[in-house]
Amino acid sequence: MQHPLCNKLKRLGITCIFVAAKVTEVMTPTANEFATYAEVSSFTRDQLLLAERALLRELKYALIRPTAFGFAEAYVESVLRTTNQLRKFPDRIEFANCAFAHYGDVAACFKETTYYLVELAKYGHEGLKFTPSLIAAASVAVADEAEHGLALPAYAWPHDGAFRAYDHASIRRGHQVYAQVCAACHSLNLICYRNLVGVAYTEAEAKELAEEVEVMDGPDDSGEMFERPGKLSDGIPGPYANEEAARFANNGAYPPDLSLITKARHDGLNYIFALLLGYREPPAGVEVPDGMYYNPYFPGGFIAMPKMLVDGGVEYEDGTPATETQMAKDVTTFLAWAAEPEMDDRKLMGAKWIFALSLVCVQAVYYKRWAWSHLKSRKLVVDAVR
Repeated sequence: MQHPLCNKLKRLGITCIFVAAKVTEVMTPTANEFATYAEVSSFTRDQLLLAERALLRELKYALIRPTAFGFAEAYVESVLRTTNQLRKFPDRIEFANCAFAHYGDVAACFKETTYYLVELAKYGHEGLKFTPSLIAAASVAVADEAEHGLALPAYAWPHDGAFRAYDHASIRRGHQVYAQVCAACHSLNLICYRNLVGVAYTEAEAKELAEEVEVMDGPDDSGEMFERPGKLSDGIPGPYANEEAARFANNGAYPPDLSLITKARHDGLNYIFALLLGYREPPAGVEVPDGMYYNPYFPGGFIAMPKMLVDGGVEYEDGTPATETQMAKDVTTFLAWAAEPEMDDRKLMGAKWIFALSLVCVQAVYYKRWAWSHLKSRKLVVDAVR
């Protein structure tokens, strides 16, 4: 003889299937059909509906509970959508390329890494302590760090702030570091020698720097190209004639142009500074590919550029000790100026406008409150003629 509990469990199972079918299926069988298929004695349509109502009350009608995978999918799509939107704005293309350099490959890897971390969280009891949204957010953060490198330390740069300007002595030292170290591989295509006048050098010093370079010009009267000393209007020349030559000289790696590098990388100043000082021995068990170097601040951890800054590598004209940290700070300041050479003028103009608008506001308050107060207090009397 069958135990009475078996019928109750069968009824509960049929009720759960009935509710689940209503939630997920397009064409749901009727209550009569479910009661017929139940093969449970004295289980009618009305009893099924009563059981459904009791089940829903017990669950507090929370039939679709959020999961970590659902949150992770929403977070990942939001990140990818934001990055894709940035590509529609020409001035933000470099930033978008920084976020996902090769959108298809890196985005797919980012998504797979996030889902893998969410899956791992399911297998440990520790993961049960946290909400699904928190697990998904943590997975996205860890996947993002794996794709974009170690979290960057924040430094107090002298020119940060609305009323602060560039350290021009640091810009001059940074140009020395660029010219003697970085210029061997990296170009600075958007900067001309004339841009350095009044910022890091006098006009005579900038002319002298330009004349040290031979520039191809022409054609002359006979139709031939010729070389001449550089002028202030000439751009700072790059080390390679084209991208193919650059890749051939660097084992397939293409050194990026540094004109906008602090704008093209997330948290650009801190990223460049941390990257230049971040070279170290790889952790135990990590194998560095041939021709690569370990730097945890670079996305992926492996970079083709070797460590370039060493103590005493540059002799500063002003006698400042050329430590590794000092050179990294100076060249980062120089690259920040190269990306925004007009920043000082823009801040000065903003300060002037704030001062002018403040005077206008004070004058407007004065006229409204006092100068025109007698007009506001007047009463118009109409003498009606009968």
